[in-house]
Amino acid sequence: MLPGRLRMAGMYSVLVLAVFLVATQVRGGEKPVAVAEAAMRELAPVNWYTGTVISREQAKLAAEVSGRLLWVAEVGAEVEAGVTVARIDDALMQEDLAERKADIARIEAQLKFLKQEASRLQRLTKQNNAAQRQLEKTASELASARSELKAAQARKRRTAQQLERTSLKAPFSGVVTERLLRAGEWADDGSAVVSMTDPDLLEVQSWVSVSALPFIKTLSTLQLVISEQTYQGTVRTLVPVGDQRSRLYELRVGLPQQQWNVGESVRIAVPTALSREVLSVPRDALVIRRNSISLYRIDDDNIARQVSVRTGIASGAFIEVQGDMNAGDRVVIRGGERLRDGQQVTVQNQDSVQ
Repeated sequence: MLPGRLRMAGMYSVLVLAVFLVATQVRGGEKPVAVAEAAMRELAPVNWYTGTVISREQAKLAAEVSGRLLWVAEVGAEVEAGVTVARIDDALMQEDLAERKADIARIEAQLKFLKQEASRLQRLTKQNNAAQRQLEKTASELASARSELKAAQARKRRTAQQLERTSLKAPFSGVVTERLLRAGEWADDGSAVVSMTDPDLLEVQSWVSVSALPFIKTLSTLQLVISEQTYQGTVRTLVPVGDQRSRLYELRVGLPQQQWNVGESVRIAVPTALSREVLSVPRDALVIRRNSISLYRIDDDNIARQVSVRTGIASGAFIEVQGDMNAGDRVVIRGGERLRDGQQVTVQNQDSVQ
C-alpha cells in the first residue's frame, strides 16, 4: 500500500505543478496598464504666451539736488522704506541755510524798529508835532519789511528742503539692484543714482494678441507654467491700449503665494474661445498613428478594446474625444504602446481611478 500512496502523492504534486505553470503563463500574458476615466469637463482652446516675472515696485531713484556723492548703498542691500540709499555733499547748502537764517534775523530787527517808529509817529501826529507824510513813509517801509520777511522765510524753507533732499531715501522697501553713480561722482539734479526693486510684490507681465481680449477678464483665472510646474494665476489687469509696433496688449497676472524670482520665464495659457462641456480624456490615452487616432478602453473583464476617436478642443492635460465612448469609461494612459485589441490587462492603479 505504501508504494501506491507514494505514486498518488507524486501524481498530485505533478498536477499542482502543472496548474501553477498554466496559471503563471496566463498571468504572464496579461499586460500591466494604468488607466483613467473619461469624463465630462469644461474645456476651452488656448494659445500659449510667454511672460516674465516682474516686480510691481521698481524704480530708478534720481538726485533732487546737484552735488558730489559722498556715499551710495551697495548692490544687493536690503532697505526699508524711508532709509537713505545715497548721500550728497551738503556743506554748501548748510552755509546757504545759515545765510537765510541771518537774513531773517536782520529783517526781523528792521521790522521791530519800524513798528516802534510808526507807533512814535502816530503819537506825534496826534499832537501836530510831526508831518503826516513822514508817518505814511514809515508805514510803507513797515509793509515792505513784512513782505521781505515772508520772502526770506520762504527761501529758508526751500533751502531746508534742499538740504533734506541731499539724502536720497527709498520710496519703498526693497533691494538695491544697480548703482548708476558711485561715491565721488557728481550728481546733477534729476540724474539717476540707484535702481531699486521690491522682490516680494511680484506679478507676471505678458503681451497678448487682440483675438484674446474678449476671453480675458479681470480676476479671471489663467493657467501658468513655471519651471515645468503648473500653477493658477489671477488676472490683475489687461491694458486696453495696444503697442503701436507689435499690436499686442499688456497683460498682468498675479502669482500664487510662493517664492519667485524676478526675471523668471512663464508660459501663460490664454483661452481663444468660450469654454464648453465635452467628453474628455487625458492626452496620454491617445494612440496616434499615421492615418488614425485611437485609444484603448478597458471593459469590466479587464479586456482592452481599441476605439477609434476624433479629437476636439484641448486644454492642459485633457483633450476632447468623439467616438464610441461614454463618461466613466476606463481608458489606458500607461502601457498602451504595445497593446492589442482584445488583450487581457492588469490594472495597476485601480484604487486611484477617478
